[in-house]
Amino acid sequence: MAKSKLRKTFVEPLGKNNPVFVQILGICSTLAVTNKVQNTMVMTLGVTFTTALSSWTISLLRNHIPSRIRMMVETMIIAAFVIIVDIVLKAFYPEMWKQLGPYVGLIITNCIIMGRVEAFALNNKPLPSLVDGFASGLGYTYVLLSIAVVRELLGSGSIWGIRILGSWWTNWSIMIMPPGGFFVLAIIIWVIRETVMKEESHA
Repeated sequence: MAKSKLRKTFVEPLGKNNPVFVQILGICSTLAVTNKVQNTMVMTLGVTFTTALSSWTISLLRNHIPSRIRMMVETMIIAAFVIIVDIVLKAFYPEMWKQLGPYVGLIITNCIIMGRVEAFALNNKPLPSLVDGFASGLGYTYVLLSIAVVRELLGSGSIWGIRILGSWWTNWSIMIMPPGGFFVLAIIIWVIRETVMKEESHA
């Protein structure tokens, strides 16, 4: 029973309870970083790390956090993990840190993290909370990486900085601009809801 519950906790954020294409959370990142796959990978890893460990930590402390200051404590814990991400990135990948600029710090305000903390971690034990946070991060990751692949390929003719399309290709400038992120996200949400989500609802 416990294993089946953990499995359900892990699978749901990847599919029918995905934070991006179902709950429509964390979509500001589609504007910020998805014009390049490399930037998107780094950002989503940071969000996954923060979501998983914040959920786990807050679950551990849930019975000791006064309700009056609950959200302040949650924000401080989330900020602590974001600072770790920022320090590691600055120390080992300074060029990437410069490219992402303030967006790393804005992980603190990502709705997915606070949403999973409030909806799950405060009401569940540490291990399921860790699994839920990690799975929510993965659900966020694969959607944003899908957007980034489309945007970089159509907007720059490359993936991960490696040229894929030849000189015959005319780059779509709109794809590396902020509206391109919303266009691609809208198409992905529409396709998934009209195919995968409908199949699951009829199953």
